[in-house]
Amino acid sequence: QVQLAESGGGLVQPGGSLRLSCAKSGSITPMTWYRQPPGEQRELVATITAGGSTNYADFVKGRFTISRDNAKNVVYLQMNSLKPEDTAVYYCNSRVCGTYTCTNYWGQGTQVTVSS
Repeated sequence: QVQLAESGGGLVQPGGSLRLSCAKSGSITPMTWYRQPPGEQRELVATITAGGSTNYADFVKGRFTISRDNAKNVVYLQMNSLKPEDTAVYYCNSRVCGTYTCTNYWGQGTQVTVSS
């Protein structure tokens, strides 16, 4: 059973920074950060492969950085220049595929609030 645990959320002023962490049990897999703003659908923020290749949503490019420490099996999301519209619950995701099916695993989420 894969377990994911996010941490690092909180209240920050516009222009500030936060670093989220996601600790994962089990094997090293591609990991993705999603977020769900209030009253909106969940959206992809950034993805990192097992080898460290990254991809970002346009709305965070140049501000957020996804990284990982495979020795600790932890994925990070460094968020800089935060804006009020970044307010959301942030989730980490691991998608594990077998021969015929894929399963999505989710953490419990961590709240990020950007407000003055």
